[in-house]
Amino acid sequence: MSDAEPLVLRILGIDPGLRITGFGVIEKTGNRLTYLASGCIKTDTADALPGRLGTIHAGLRELVQMHRPDQAAVEIVFVNVNPQSTLLLGQARGAAICALVASGLEVAEYTALQVKQAVVGNGHADKVQVQHMVRHLLSLSGTPSPDAADALACAIAHAHGGQGLGAISSRGLRVRNGRLLVGKESKR
Repeated sequence: MSDAEPLVLRILGIDPGLRITGFGVIEKTGNRLTYLASGCIKTDTADALPGRLGTIHAGLRELVQMHRPDQAAVEIVFVNVNPQSTLLLGQARGAAICALVASGLEVAEYTALQVKQAVVGNGHADKVQVQHMVRHLLSLSGTPSPDAADALACAIAHAHGGQGLGAISSRGLRVRNGRLLVGKESKR
C-alpha cells in the first residue's frame, strides 16, 4: 500500500466576454477542490476593439504568471441571435485562448451546457443556480459575481473529469448538444 501524495492540479477557468471576462482559479487535490482566486478583467467600452482584446490578453497573461495554473478551461461561445455580438464574443474568446496558449497552458473547451450539467446537474440551469452551486462546492463565504462564478464553474467542470484527469475517452464518439453519444446514438 502506497502513502503517495495525491496529485495537485491547479486549474484556471475562463468565461470570455468582450466587456467582462471572468476568471477563477481552483486546486484539485485528490477529490477535494479548493478556491484560490476569482474576479473579472474589465475592458473600457470607449476603447477600440484591438485595445479591448489587448486588455483581455494582457490581463490573462498576468493572471497566469501570478497563479501558475497547470491547465485552463474556457467556455465555448454559443451562437447568438445577433451575429455581430457572436463575432465580437468570439474575438474576445480568441484573445483569451491565445494568452493561455502563449503562456504554455493546455486549454480545454466546454459548452455552457456541459459546464452547467457538471456543476448543477442541469444543463439549462440559470446563473443564480450556478452561483449557488459554485459557492457550495468551493465552501465560499460569499457569492461570486456571475462572470466569476461561470469561470469557476468551468474550472470545476474540468476538475470533475471533463478533458482533464479521469476524462472519459471520446475518441471515435460524437458529441451533440453537449451530450456524449454512445452505442447506436453515435452512429446517427
